This record gives sequence, C-alpha cells and structure tokens, in this order.
Amino acid sequence: MTTLHASAQNQLRQIVEQLERLEEEKKAIAEDIREKFAEAKALGFDVKALRQVLRLRKKSKADREEEEAILMTYLHALGMIDEEPSTSSMMTAEAAE
Repeated sequence: MTTLHASAQNQLRQIVEQLERLEEEKKAIAEDIREKFAEAKALGFDVKALRQVLRLRKKSKADREEEEAILMTYLHALGMIDEEPSTSSMMTAEAAE
C-alpha cells in the first residue's frame, strides 16, 4: 500500500473536514427550506405551485415560453385541450432556439 507524505495527509484531512462541514451546512439549509415550505403551507399556499414558481423563475422568459409552447402542443395532440397552440407562442419558442 502507498502512503501519503505528511503534507498531503494534512491537505487530505483538511479537505475531508471541509466537506463534512459543508455537508452539515447543506443539511441545515435543507431543513430551513422544509420549514419555509411548511410555513407557506400553514399560510394556505400550495407548496407544489410554489415549487413550480421557483423552478420557472430560474429560467429565462424565452425558455419558459418555449416550454409552454411544447407543452401545449403535446396536450393538444393528446386531446387534453381543445384549442390549438397559437402560432405566435410557437414562433416565439422557435426564435429562442
């Protein structure tokens, strides 16, 4: 088995300890997020809708419009909506590509 030099051992130990601290912080932040969603739910907000809002806010307007145009096309093709997707929203989505 190969052994590491003392300086490499120290660096490895520091990295592992830093990663452990970050994992603990991540766990604490995840708990804070769960609590905030619970608070929102207690106030009467729909948690699924909030999660979708957060997901959509991460995207650009063009990406959101493209996603919506594709979704509407699929829903129409499956007979889940009566109206055909508007060509303006589809053109906007195509322009974003």
